[in-house]
Amino acid sequence: MAAVRSLGGGLVLGLVLLAAGRWPQVRAAVRGAPWAVVGAVVAITVFQLGYLTGVRAVGVALGTLIAIGSAPAWAGSFALLAGHRPGPRWVAATGATVAGAAVLLADAGAAGDAGQDPGTAGIVAGLVAGAAFGAYTTVSVRLIAAGADGPSAVALTFTGSGLLLLPVLLLGDAGWVATPAGFATASWLTIGATALGYLLFARGLAALDAPTVTTLTLAEPLAATVLAVVLVGERLSITGWSGAGLLILGLVAIAARRAPTTHLRP
Repeated sequence: MAAVRSLGGGLVLGLVLLAAGRWPQVRAAVRGAPWAVVGAVVAITVFQLGYLTGVRAVGVALGTLIAIGSAPAWAGSFALLAGHRPGPRWVAATGATVAGAAVLLADAGAAGDAGQDPGTAGIVAGLVAGAAFGAYTTVSVRLIAAGADGPSAVALTFTGSGLLLLPVLLLGDAGWVATPAGFATASWLTIGATALGYLLFARGLAALDAPTVTTLTLAEPLAATVLAVVLVGERLSITGWSGAGLLILGLVAIAARRAPTTHLRP
């Protein structure tokens, strides 16, 4: 699945850029920051493998919490190593957001993941995924700062990741893509979740620092919960609503930063 979404999303976006006459921007991105392109490709590949491994080992709720919940801390650590110290507002807002996501995911996954064993291997895989996503965000900021536009950066990153994961696709069972449900799922993952989703992600990277953007990605479990309540008819307990409220509070706090000088530029 990771190979399908990466290769498909990257190629779809690449074809769109080619049709729009923006291939020179893609070449400029490669020439301007080749190592950043390689770093982004490797990071997003490791993230996908680590995330899927962690989810299979410890369940969706805990796996998502470990991978996505740890990513802001990793991004902040990378910024600190680069000489950019996150401000207290980012620390407080990120803490509230991670805590809210933890409560929300724990409440949502209490029944579904009851049989999962949170073993060491699954937890380590999730932490590796979080570190990889923090690294991907940080490297992508450098790639865009070097002159690459967002669409080119995303097209290069996911096409490269798809090629790295191609052996997994060829050696595994890809027959599910040929079924109607599988084709619909692959189309959504390719166009919506990857091409469009990461285009918007790249736009955020062009205006904000890596730790902030990584923290804002914690809106993902909140969006999933809202869709589950509105479209599927699921219900949240008081604990779940409390977690959602805390998550929203953290997101609002970090999104409402006013002073541009507080932005980190790893």
